[in-house]
Amino acid sequence: MKKLLLLAGLAIGFLGALAQQDAATLQETARNFMKQGDLGNAILVLNKALLQKPKDIGILKDIAYAYYLQRDFARSLETIKPVLESDEADVQSFQIAGNIYKSIEDTKECAKLYSKGLHKFPNSGALNNEYGELLWSKKDYDAIKQWEKGIEVDPNYPGNYYNACKYYYFTVDKVWSLIYGEMFMNLESYSQRAAEIKNVLLDGYKKLFSSADLLKEYDSKKKNEFEKAFLGSMNKQASLAASGIDPESLAMIRTRFILDWFENNAAKFPLRLFEYQRQLLQSGLFEAYNQWIFGAAANLPRYQIWTQTHQDAYDEFNTFQRGRVFKVQAAQYYQTKF
Repeated sequence: MKKLLLLAGLAIGFLGALAQQDAATLQETARNFMKQGDLGNAILVLNKALLQKPKDIGILKDIAYAYYLQRDFARSLETIKPVLESDEADVQSFQIAGNIYKSIEDTKECAKLYSKGLHKFPNSGALNNEYGELLWSKKDYDAIKQWEKGIEVDPNYPGNYYNACKYYYFTVDKVWSLIYGEMFMNLESYSQRAAEIKNVLLDGYKKLFSSADLLKEYDSKKKNEFEKAFLGSMNKQASLAASGIDPESLAMIRTRFILDWFENNAAKFPLRLFEYQRQLLQSGLFEAYNQWIFGAAANLPRYQIWTQTHQDAYDEFNTFQRGRVFKVQAAQYYQTKF
């Protein structure tokens, strides 16, 4: 009996403490519960915050997201729908609703939702990316149009590069998988997805140099001058690939490519990725950068030996890579319009 009274007293004390806090403090408390995986308490506290601010969009989004994590999709959808109908609905509101519709496999409503969201936020990389993923899940290859649009309008959002890179890797394309994959690597450098793309890039270079003449097989109907310039500069380095593609040969190929690119093409086609590569080359970090991308994918034990025997270069590059911000300019979009 005493134990029950004690628990009741603690509960009353907890609720009393909540009543004395403002909505912002309650919301922060709830978010900490969510981080700990305590969704029940998160929802309890968020509902207390909502009593103070019944129409607060941020609180409603948090409640909808908490219900979503709890897999209570009906309540999650019920909570987010009024948010979507309000003028204050933001990109995150559409993302939460999109996740709910995907979870209940209502692709028709999900597609309508993303269309509505993109009408309101046409420059959202996140919504373009997620709409593309929805289309891809339906085997609709128009997904690439959404990812390309996302890259064009929001060039610093990594998800579209990731998906476009993988899409092009499985096509006859020999340019954009490499460009987008490495752009992604520099926007999202140390994630599991980055480790996946390292393998795609290594195989992509093997695919690129599988042709004796890179320009001979190029589809001239595309009329993409950037692609032709890229393949032309790479074509000059083809002899370096004669003995196979590995991190060492790629370092030489890509070094000579950058030198040729800045002599012949950079003025017409400025690109942040190539500018970064030249910066690393001038700083003496380009070898370590190439090892970082291709080393583990090519041969993990050999890469580990390289990091041990080049400890200073490896540490210097990692410090530099983690300390810089890779920012892409919107004007540097050279893909053929879809």
